[in-house]
Amino acid sequence: MIVKQVWTGNAYRNFNYLIACPESGEALAIDPLDHAKCLGAAKDAGWDITQVLNTHEHGDHTGGNRQVIAATGAKLLAHANAKDKIPGIDRGLVAGDVIRVGKTVELESLDTPGHTMSHVCLRAHGDQPALFCGDTLFNAGAGNCHNGGHPNELYHTFATQLAKLPDATRIYPGHDYIANNLKFTLDREPDNARAPELLGEVENQDPNQALVSTLGLEKEINTFFRLHSPSVIARLREAFPDLPEEPDEKTVFLKLRELRNSW
Repeated sequence: MIVKQVWTGNAYRNFNYLIACPESGEALAIDPLDHAKCLGAAKDAGWDITQVLNTHEHGDHTGGNRQVIAATGAKLLAHANAKDKIPGIDRGLVAGDVIRVGKTVELESLDTPGHTMSHVCLRAHGDQPALFCGDTLFNAGAGNCHNGGHPNELYHTFATQLAKLPDATRIYPGHDYIANNLKFTLDREPDNARAPELLGEVENQDPNQALVSTLGLEKEINTFFRLHSPSVIARLREAFPDLPEEPDEKTVFLKLRELRNSW
């Protein structure tokens, strides 16, 4: 499996992705908003885009569909419940569906509601485990729930699916928000050991050569995985004095998401 991360350079700081089979040269384009860059990258690599996949229905992820499909004849894949939100879906995905790219690449569809209720992530198994997570999981952060989502569902996705993936899983998010998210981590957990060091490494990084984190690293620096941290809970109690003495994970997650909305 070959992964090409495409930095759009737009105001929303989107990442697009091409996943290619090294044997056949067939490729899957994930959320190819910057259609020109995605088509150009595929051409330069000698790849044939045969499928387009949208992780969810927001325009900054679907906006390049028409141009990529017109240029390649690719089939469009998205969540099965997004058929009324994303025009022209050829294949509606449910949890456990397998997306094959060429001869060698197989990806598993995960049903990951929260940012929206019709959101999928793609999981690659094997020697190079990876998660293409759209706007569900960001480096050092979690997606918002403002436009068609719900924080309860986002918590459930984190707790029952993402947190259980292997620590070696490489994380490929839909946006580059890592620096600001690390600052939120340090605001919530000032004694976090890894976050200040990582912030120094990535604050001025070239997004064309962006850090690719792992789930193991996220568990060190992503507040939304650090729900038992005494420092996180103590700081949370400053904002929410009525927080229980030993709050459960869901309560901590929801309160963190509430704070992040206006941070």
